Amino acid sequence: MQEVQRFNKVLKSFVLSGDIILLNLLLWVFGSLWGNRSPFEFSMPLFQNMALMTLCYLVCNIRSGVILHRPVVRPEQIMLRVARNMIPFVLIVLGLSYIFHFECVNLRQLGAFYVVLIIVIISYRLTFRYILELYRKSGENVRKVVLVGSHENMQELYHSMTDDPTSGYRVQGYFEDFPSDRYPMNIAYLGQPCEAVDYLTRNAGKVDQLYCSLPSARSAEIVPIINYCENHLIRFFSVPNVRNYLKRRMYFEMLGNVPVLSIRREPLELLENRIVKRSFDIVCSLLFLCTLFPIIYIIVGLAIKISSPGPVFFKQKRSGEDGREFWCYKFRSMRVNAQCDTLQATECDPRKTRIGNLIRKTNVDELPQFINVLKGDMSLVGPRPHMLKHTEEYSHLINKYMVRHFVKPGITGWAQVTGFRGETKELWQMEGRVQRDIWYIEHWTFILDLYIMYKTVYNVIRGDKEAY
Repeated sequence: MQEVQRFNKVLKSFVLSGDIILLNLLLWVFGSLWGNRSPFEFSMPLFQNMALMTLCYLVCNIRSGVILHRPVVRPEQIMLRVARNMIPFVLIVLGLSYIFHFECVNLRQLGAFYVVLIIVIISYRLTFRYILELYRKSGENVRKVVLVGSHENMQELYHSMTDDPTSGYRVQGYFEDFPSDRYPMNIAYLGQPCEAVDYLTRNAGKVDQLYCSLPSARSAEIVPIINYCENHLIRFFSVPNVRNYLKRRMYFEMLGNVPVLSIRREPLELLENRIVKRSFDIVCSLLFLCTLFPIIYIIVGLAIKISSPGPVFFKQKRSGEDGREFWCYKFRSMRVNAQCDTLQATECDPRKTRIGNLIRKTNVDELPQFINVLKGDMSLVGPRPHMLKHTEEYSHLINKYMVRHFVKPGITGWAQVTGFRGETKELWQMEGRVQRDIWYIEHWTFILDLYIMYKTVYNVIRGDKEAY
């Protein structure tokens, strides 16, 4: 096992070294193409600039930038890791260029440099991964594994390790009370779990990892195995039985000294992420409410008053974060009616005013919700808030519907920019919206929020046929 770990450390260092060589080679090539200059107009020599770029790249990649050495990793994961780590690299370089008074030669040239760099690094790493897979397929750089137990999770684990010979795992056999037909015939039955320590002793140095799925009630058999592994450089892994009823990715956490498995990771549970999101909401809502909104309010308010009697604002109770009710504000686009809290708007809804179609098509009716954002009831981006009747109805019809209330509702959301906006005539349409809302909660990033806002504006300008 120590040899495998050392090999992987050397491998990561080798990959990063290759990245650095490619980075500096591209700097030199682009500098030559642009008249002995790199993508920046420098007040320092090119070699000093190379050293600065190399340092920035290492800072962004040395800890978690390389994952291609892992036993099981998909090509798209390698590509996404390169793209993800390139973002802070670009921001740091641009920040330092401002501090040290570098001036961009041309934004197009600068953009071209980073696009080419990403393509080159991804191509290099995918090629490296392919060579590593061939190396492991030949039987090198592998982890020798023993399994203890045979429940459903262990079967899936076995196939994950053995179906792809390039994964880097070699299963030596399994321990179980009796030979199990859950494993293929070609995997060796090594005996009962109480015999595992004896087997490990006889095969000292020939086992790297042990995976155990015995229930906690059999701790008298598990503890000696753990102790032996800990004292003989064998990595011990416990495989819980929860996958028997939860067929999804789970996340391990520690609550004090107690291990806990959570069924989803929510980035907005972290205080720093909530601070970033809330700060952005406050700044944007204040800027809008203090600049454009008064003008829009006068123009739209007059049009609403002229088109039909009633208030300028329409307010309705909606379901918010943690199921709390709040008053959601909109510009009134319909005549005052008794069905406003029970009947969803339709494409040819007779309740709409003369100005109503226009302000709904252009999303102008949603702009008063910036007040909700400033108050803290809503966010700029999040699952759209539904009327109370819909929450009551769909929470009984759609599994996991209430998960979307773990975060603040938004003026716009991932579901709305991916084709699930407007009237939900069929149940599958609401199910699709809920699935995308949950995806957003599990994958939130600040960059994702910015992208959703961009897509919202783009759809408004282009015209959204679902907006009515």
